[in-house]
Amino acid sequence: MRIHVINPNSTTAMTATIAAAARAAASPGTVIDARTGAGAPVSIEGYHDEAMAVPAMLAAIREADRSGAGAHVIACFDDPGLAAAREVAGAPVIGICQAAVQVATTLSARFSVITTLPRSVPVIEDLVTAYGAAGRCRRVRAVDLPVLALEADPATARARLLAETRAAMTQDGAEAIVLGCAGMADLCQWLSDQAGLPVIDGVTAAIRLAEALAGAGYRTSKSGAYAWPRDKSGDLAAHAGAA
Repeated sequence: MRIHVINPNSTTAMTATIAAAARAAASPGTVIDARTGAGAPVSIEGYHDEAMAVPAMLAAIREADRSGAGAHVIACFDDPGLAAAREVAGAPVIGICQAAVQVATTLSARFSVITTLPRSVPVIEDLVTAYGAAGRCRRVRAVDLPVLALEADPATARARLLAETRAAMTQDGAEAIVLGCAGMADLCQWLSDQAGLPVIDGVTAAIRLAEALAGAGYRTSKSGAYAWPRDKSGDLAAHAGAA
């Protein structure tokens, strides 16, 4: 099967990190088609960046869907444009935040999320609530580093990530950690080894869920909320004629 993975931002180095994590998680025979959001912001850090990234992301998902992708993974922890993506695709579309939260609630009674900047905390808190896990998520923490600093200054990123993980264990009572940024994917196993508890990377979780859904033959419902978007070209022509 082929799984389409879209990095909604325009940083190709981050796409490479995400693709490597996806391929490491994928089963033999699964092809990972990793793409970068053309013309999108270099990183997604807030609602404005999300909005700017969504059009190119939707175009990539439409194209991959038409070419036979078995599932799509949105590799940004804000799950930008997830509902819209499910409208334009027939194959299942999985956001890495939703996938990671589902895995966390399966593996632990309580967990904490560690993300990049403090401004991302309320965004993730709202997503966790929307996914029905507010009572299980003890806290969303931030290492206070921009997304691109994860690669530009890896030593600082590792040190802060480990410090926040240990704080989550002692202060939050967290039994598992969810990494709140796709750019952290390559740190998952290292952090788990250092901390001695499950560390969940949303890319890995999403790839495995994507394989399961695609392998079972499931498709996105087109009855109701995720129905195909209406073709409004006729409406526009009718309006122009009436004018």
